Amino acid sequence: MDNKNNILLVDPEFDPKTAANCTLLLKIMPDSFSYAIIDKSSEKLQAVYDQQECDDVADTLAEKLKQDVYLSLPFKEIKAAVYTENAIAIPNELFDPADLNKYNNFFSTPQSGNLYTQPFASFGFTSIFTLQEFTETTLVSALENCRLYAQNASILGLAKNKLHAALILDFTATSFNAAYIKDGQLIFQNFYQTDNSEEFNYYLLLILNRLAIRPTETTAFLSGIIHEGDPNYQCIAKYFDQINFSLPPLEHTDQKILDDMPAHYYSSLLALDVCE
Repeated sequence: MDNKNNILLVDPEFDPKTAANCTLLLKIMPDSFSYAIIDKSSEKLQAVYDQQECDDVADTLAEKLKQDVYLSLPFKEIKAAVYTENAIAIPNELFDPADLNKYNNFFSTPQSGNLYTQPFASFGFTSIFTLQEFTETTLVSALENCRLYAQNASILGLAKNKLHAALILDFTATSFNAAYIKDGQLIFQNFYQTDNSEEFNYYLLLILNRLAIRPTETTAFLSGIIHEGDPNYQCIAKYFDQINFSLPPLEHTDQKILDDMPAHYYSSLLALDVCE
């Protein structure tokens, strides 16, 4: 434990020389940064790092990539889900891969000049996004063969097998991602920053009212930095009878290093491993 906002868990038997067999997963949000290392040959979770309440995620990321010995290893595969305000979802029947530049008109915030695409076949759309130039340059220069994903890839990884009405809420210490699934279709997805449980309650009611969600017919699935009894959980419990914590979607992966942690804390981070 580095300080109250940082945690590093490493399997004592992890040999950095086996990095060529490992996948590195990174989740970069406006207020937090986390990563996980999974050995694909032994199907074992080797390391998890999490830093919450970052004042400047771009600087935190740049410093971490320079100083963290694990991040400099030659991994077999690297997947990074990165938050950006410039992201749109195009239904597959309207998506034109031959003319991506026309989608620039939908972006209002200046970003880098590179457009990235990510298909979400399970939900019938393709995400198009661009990143802040500093963040993009930092990742690309420090991590070879890094595959960039839309920031909602994590929560949609948890949502893929939800066939009925489900509201999926993924929390950091000061924000949450929400996705509403009904009859196997993605109806809504958005990111919110919150200062307290009262503000969270406001956004939750806004989501319920705007989408006409019936809590008695909907299951709330929770992941990230939330636990039963905390103020945000109590807000959810006022409206939902069915509340489940989302477990990491890696059924065949040894996750013993998380035995002393709530299993749902890193579900969305680990869900990156099942993203295409």
